[in-house]
Amino acid sequence: MAHLEQFYIGGQWVAPTAPQWHTLIDPATEQAVGRLAMGNAADVDRAVAAARQAWPAWANTTAAERLALLQRVLAIYQRRQDEFAEAMRVEMGAPITFSRQGQAPRGVLHLQALIEVMQRFAFERPQGSTLLRYEPVGVCGLIVPWNWPVNQIVVKVAPALAAGCAMVLKPSEYSPLSSLLFAEVLDEAGVPPGVFNLVSGEGAVVGAALAAHPDVDMVSFTGSTRAGIEVARAAAGTVKRVAQELGGKSANLLLDDADFEQAVSRGVAACFTNSGQSCSIPTRMLVPQARHAEAVAIARRCAEAYVLGPTEAADTQLGPLVNRVQFERVQRLIRLGMEEGAQLVCGGPGLPPGIERGYYARPTVFAGVAPHMAIAQEEVFGPVLAIMPYQDEAHAIAIANGTPYGLAAYVQSADHSRAQRVGRALRAGSVHLNYPPADFHAPFGGYRQSGNGREWGEHGLLEYLELKAMVGYTPR
Repeated sequence: MAHLEQFYIGGQWVAPTAPQWHTLIDPATEQAVGRLAMGNAADVDRAVAAARQAWPAWANTTAAERLALLQRVLAIYQRRQDEFAEAMRVEMGAPITFSRQGQAPRGVLHLQALIEVMQRFAFERPQGSTLLRYEPVGVCGLIVPWNWPVNQIVVKVAPALAAGCAMVLKPSEYSPLSSLLFAEVLDEAGVPPGVFNLVSGEGAVVGAALAAHPDVDMVSFTGSTRAGIEVARAAAGTVKRVAQELGGKSANLLLDDADFEQAVSRGVAACFTNSGQSCSIPTRMLVPQARHAEAVAIARRCAEAYVLGPTEAADTQLGPLVNRVQFERVQRLIRLGMEEGAQLVCGGPGLPPGIERGYYARPTVFAGVAPHMAIAQEEVFGPVLAIMPYQDEAHAIAIANGTPYGLAAYVQSADHSRAQRVGRALRAGSVHLNYPPADFHAPFGGYRQSGNGREWGEHGLLEYLELKAMVGYTPR
């Protein structure tokens, strides 16, 4: 666990200006595994100054030079991919099999997608007598969460590099190991000093300083809607660009012609992905009233089959929640669901049977959930599925659109054209039809309180570019 007590600024590993420490806990064992340096506004000033100094030269590099850098980053990441998997197992409790097959590969897949974009993206495009020129925004503050550490690092850092921006990354203090590893990858790949910088710390300190900093031109934030609001407020004083990917409460509409054995079982698996700690997973399963009991029986069987256990065990499917605060939040919402009258099908509050240590939540399914209940409106961020009956298609669409969020939605139907028609009526940034494979070129982001802006692929690159119109352009 190298560099836990340092920041990466100006191409060097440096000590914090005023050492403060955060104890890193393995959530599966509740044991301390390291001491993380926590930064302050002075550390942010150092990092932003390094980025501001490095930016002009990096902005003037060619697209081919930046593409070559991304290709080197990809090769080094692939060589160290198992290290990333192990880091995420320790820092956030991802079971090792899921970490190797789900978490760590995201870095490769996003880098590959962006490399494909860079191979065809035109930074200058004639439009009649006007030349459209895409130029880097400048210095970017990148604030990432703990739940998909590498995924969120790569979808911010890589397009910022590709665009010609300099940056300061603030990782979550709960998942710093993978961030520090990625800094090592960038250093080995030859990112010029100051183009990439990393300062660890609390969101209310380091994140706030980045968002408000007058020499930061853009802030990209992923996290809770509550924290996103504070980032936007801090950024407003300098009128910088703000991109946000926030919370979600995604609906999974099972239409009456769906194959329920497949649709429900895959829906449970999707809801429990990453121990339910994902903003876009389908946590509300909407089923026809006439098939509610059938869906509940399948969901119970699937949930009760999950294997919980040590994160280093290859057969463990569900790991712990990231920390005690998150564990207690999930416990509170489970109890609230019971108090509000939802039918507890399986799971419930407390540790799972046979587990005495770690922040493990029981795989929980509620049935008969009404739209007004907290578990139907609030983002639980744990392995908790709410099954909600509906009367007809219009009622299902109204329920699906009936939260403040709009990050993702899911539709299952034997009739693909019907699924598309329903999908068009859903107010969400991503709509997944019949559990498709992931598309790493598709734009990712939300409507309403799920944020603004888009990540992934070409749309993610565009977030870090300013568009200049050179009117009266004459081709050479």
